Amino acid sequence: MAGNGDTSWCFSQIKGALDDDVTDADIISCVEFNHDGELLATGDKGGRVVIFQRDPASKSSNPRRGEYNVYSTFQSHEPEFDYLKSLEIEEKINKIRWLKRKNQSHFLLSTNDKTIKLWKVSERDKRVEGYNTREDNGSIRDPSSISALRVPSIKPMDLMVEASPRRIFANAHTYHINSISVNSDQETYLSADDLRLNLWHLEITDQSFNIVDIKPANMEELTEVITAAEFHPTECNVFVYSSSKGTIRLCDMRSSALCDRHAKLFEEPEDVDITNKSFFREIISSISDVKLSNTGRYMISRDYLSIKVWDLHMETKPIETYPVHEYLRTKLCSLYENDCIFDKFECCWNGNDSSIMTGSYNNFFRVFDRNSKKDVTLEASRDIIKPKTVLKPRKVCTGGKRKKDEISVDCLDFNKKILHTAWHPLENIIAVAATNNLFIFQDKF
Repeated sequence: MAGNGDTSWCFSQIKGALDDDVTDADIISCVEFNHDGELLATGDKGGRVVIFQRDPASKSSNPRRGEYNVYSTFQSHEPEFDYLKSLEIEEKINKIRWLKRKNQSHFLLSTNDKTIKLWKVSERDKRVEGYNTREDNGSIRDPSSISALRVPSIKPMDLMVEASPRRIFANAHTYHINSISVNSDQETYLSADDLRLNLWHLEITDQSFNIVDIKPANMEELTEVITAAEFHPTECNVFVYSSSKGTIRLCDMRSSALCDRHAKLFEEPEDVDITNKSFFREIISSISDVKLSNTGRYMISRDYLSIKVWDLHMETKPIETYPVHEYLRTKLCSLYENDCIFDKFECCWNGNDSSIMTGSYNNFFRVFDRNSKKDVTLEASRDIIKPKTVLKPRKVCTGGKRKKDEISVDCLDFNKKILHTAWHPLENIIAVAATNNLFIFQDKF
């Protein structure tokens, strides 16, 4: 699989209504491919999960195409009310994580701010007819009217995809859940909120083990919160979590049961140049997402203005730093006033860890090739929704004379933001959530 340096990306599909009247419930809040890329799940602010399945014809066509059809849609979470705290609990899906497939069914975890659910998604294309004790419509038969025994028979029926909640993990988080991550043992998973990390067993819903607690005895002494957490892809005892102070801690569950003391601390060295110390320095250094590479050797962290690559063997500084939208550094004041400075951008790896992707404003997203050091800014725009349309790289100019194909930094639309992206684990197919639309792009046909 090539990186993006030599990849031309082209439009494949768009999902979701194309009218401009967007209801809040339709805004996509997470995107996640499963382990072989056959399924792609999105969650939205209305608590719904939509699963798309790779079109079989698009895999065998020459050249291969990345096309997905709706496979299953279900309501995962409903709005709730916490009567003790007089708080509304939104139904918005914060994260979706797939479990590795073990049988015919698929399993995924979805979470809102408080409750995590394990869903089983299964197919049914046969039905049983000829019951002895009930009619085919399900009503119970009068036992006295049964005069003979019948052997029920299995008949084919139209394919039905059923999603059923198998486990509900609730009441373990005081604060809002920002991350869930399935362990490589496929038996346990972690969930993180602002101050605590809990370890769960997938079979046990009524208890979890608190493995990290950074809550101070006096909340006035609180200096940082947990922003993201993830298990190592192969070592089941290792996990990382990031903080609003711009640090990432790596913990090893073999050293102690409570991982308040980290094994490694990854932190950018303090900039001695005093001119760089702005009022916004702490806000923009907060890490909004952290992702370990597929090999488990590296990890990426996303802060407000950049994306960094870290080697797990080197804590002192990142090995690569890529500016995402450096031209916004002069606009931090207005971004603070309109709250955009608190936007939580996610990031992701491609399948062989050679490229990384993250989002920006104006429906722009950025792809960085780690080998060639090339990077490109692309736009998820409705103007290009003709199949096979090649995406033209976009450029932002910060001042002076604007070239024909450039866009001025003052013309960027900060309401259009790409917070959630996902990369197919095996191919150059990417999914980009733009408000209520899901764009699917692939390398050039």
